[in-house]
Amino acid sequence: MIDICGGSIIIDGKDIARVPLEKLRSQLAIIPQDPVLFAGSVRYNLDPTDTLDDEKLWSALETVQMKEVITALPDQLNSDVTEGGENFSVGQKQLFCLARAFLRNNKILVLDEATASIDLATDNKLQQVIFSAFKNKTVITIAHRISTIMNYDRVIVLDKGKVMEYESPKNLMKDKDSMFSALVKSVKNR
Repeated sequence: MIDICGGSIIIDGKDIARVPLEKLRSQLAIIPQDPVLFAGSVRYNLDPTDTLDDEKLWSALETVQMKEVITALPDQLNSDVTEGGENFSVGQKQLFCLARAFLRNNKILVLDEATASIDLATDNKLQQVIFSAFKNKTVITIAHRISTIMNYDRVIVLDKGKVMEYESPKNLMKDKDSMFSALVKSVKNR
């Protein structure tokens, strides 16, 4: 176990406890477990402030592999999104949220169980998009699926709210006594 008694989160040399909440939130892109889309158009859901040109919107849709889906809609970027995005699958809604995050161009992307409600194939697609579109960003992922985080730079293993391990998945897998290694083995043996 790693003993941690308090601390701070420093981003670009600034303690986030001293950054006004509105400013902090504007600097992060957060994708929750339940993706949020709003009643309106595809365009509105990608660019609610209506400040980006169509080229950037299409580029973001292509980056997250949603361009073909939107191109097939009758009004394309001006097509309706129903309340809660019910006219799209959960995976498509997550990809929309990734496109929105991509357009915001934040340095930090937080995924909070973003793939928990989707199948493994869609999870793999989402991970491919994340690794290509956000390769120069900090991506923090909260996940229960081991496969979701195997290619990340570092993982933190928690047990009852305590940090037990912090290392690369590769190094933790080499340590046969690590909790992470035991978790991976237990998943493979199911």
